[in-house]
Amino acid sequence: MSRQLMLGNEALARGAYEACVRFASSYPGTPSTEITEYLSRYEPVKTEWAPNEKTAVESAIGASIAGARALSAMKHVGLNVAADPLFTASYTGVNGGLVICVADDPGMHSSQNEQDSRHYARASKTLMLEPSDSEECRLFVKKAFELSEIYDTPVLLRLTTRVAHSRSLAQTRPREELPLKLYKKDPGKYIMMPAMARVRHGIVEERITKLISLANDCDLNLIENNNRSVGIMASGICYQYAKEALGDSVSYLKLGMVYPLPDGLIKEFCSLVDVCYVLEELDPYIEEHCKNLGINNIIGKEKFSLLGEYNSKIVRTVVLGKESEETDDNSSLNDLPGRPPMLCPGCPHRNIFESIKVAIPDIIVTGDIGCYTLAALPPIGMLDTCVCMGASVGMAHGILKVDPGRAGKVVAVLGDSTFIHSGITGLINAVYNDSPITVVILDNSTTGMTGHQDNPATGRNLKGDPAVKLDLKKLCRSVGVRRVVIADPYDKSFGEIVKSELEALEPSVVIAQRPCVLLKSKNR
Repeated sequence: MSRQLMLGNEALARGAYEACVRFASSYPGTPSTEITEYLSRYEPVKTEWAPNEKTAVESAIGASIAGARALSAMKHVGLNVAADPLFTASYTGVNGGLVICVADDPGMHSSQNEQDSRHYARASKTLMLEPSDSEECRLFVKKAFELSEIYDTPVLLRLTTRVAHSRSLAQTRPREELPLKLYKKDPGKYIMMPAMARVRHGIVEERITKLISLANDCDLNLIENNNRSVGIMASGICYQYAKEALGDSVSYLKLGMVYPLPDGLIKEFCSLVDVCYVLEELDPYIEEHCKNLGINNIIGKEKFSLLGEYNSKIVRTVVLGKESEETDDNSSLNDLPGRPPMLCPGCPHRNIFESIKVAIPDIIVTGDIGCYTLAALPPIGMLDTCVCMGASVGMAHGILKVDPGRAGKVVAVLGDSTFIHSGITGLINAVYNDSPITVVILDNSTTGMTGHQDNPATGRNLKGDPAVKLDLKKLCRSVGVRRVVIADPYDKSFGEIVKSELEALEPSVVIAQRPCVLLKSKNR
């Protein structure tokens, strides 16, 4: 046993290891990536990168049904991709404990929206816990596995960027070795045909009733009774902001279980204080629940923003009605000019866009999620769209279907990992529906934006061991693309190669192969 300074993600991985997790499958996405990377350092745990979050969760569900404790981690938009198996896994329940970690990103430090994943817990009727520091990350994931098995449910564990990427002290414990649970063939539980699913829905509703009772009595939800004039209701990092800003001058209801919420405890707490401030980043999820309970001494989003992150200064200003008396040591930095992110010097993506710009000045470039999204900014300024993983291909197809006159003037651009994640189906759709699009796959031999993770096209797995390498050219040909060209982005004629493919007026793919300049190995 020892106390260590750990990232929230690192402590979560440690807790999963201590809880005898046997299998973890994830897709990298900031701010969740390090959970699986740290977990891969523990030899007893089988860890892997999956092509996308849906596949990762499905794999974890399979491991759970086989009797193992299993985990999957993703960022908030990744939960959209995994929503299909999540909702039905709520019906089937588990065998070995199943925990799905989702990291939200208030402030959009590395994301295209500020989605609040608590709504997924309520919509899928899945238990959700939310830790507020590294030690709670370690403890809550262990508790999540226990509750998963006791209540026969997947458990969502919600983090936000500040918890995932902040360091605080966490206590470590030895791994608890648990036997693999016995697998029993049970079609009524695991085959969600309508007749079985109707029965399982009833079981889910009964489970929620039991979990509400648990929420009112468990030590994950705690009242700290101090000053009865003001109360703070919060979970996760917002609790830490309040403690830093207000100390013990107010009372607290700290919510560690955010679905289902503890109705009885909430009513009790609000009856103890004159006014209760609900602190929650993004949506009024807890606030609306309180108002639905008929509680009228709540102050929430009428004082606090729906946008971005909070901090202790915001909390102090709203609750106490005055600005912080502390001096802002960084005040002089506010006068400095902005410094937007940009593609690295020597990045192979740079020449791709510059070459296309010269060869086809009036082209529409449907973009995607990755390093290359930065090509939307000056001085390159080439991307026209960026919506979600893999959307570039489908959007290019849609443009040409409604405006055929733009044939030869629309190109979709996405990375190798993104293409594997969800671009393949868009390409199949374009071929099947006879769309004359050209897709440029930026194959830089890594998953660059999230920290250089391997993927099925790199020939290495999560642990860096050799793996079957996906042949992107053969894959594109196999789905019906007749024109597939491999080109070097540093080639002076790269723009002309893309222009030639566009002029062919049929589905075509240009695979731009050049390793990321930050990769340690030049042979990758």
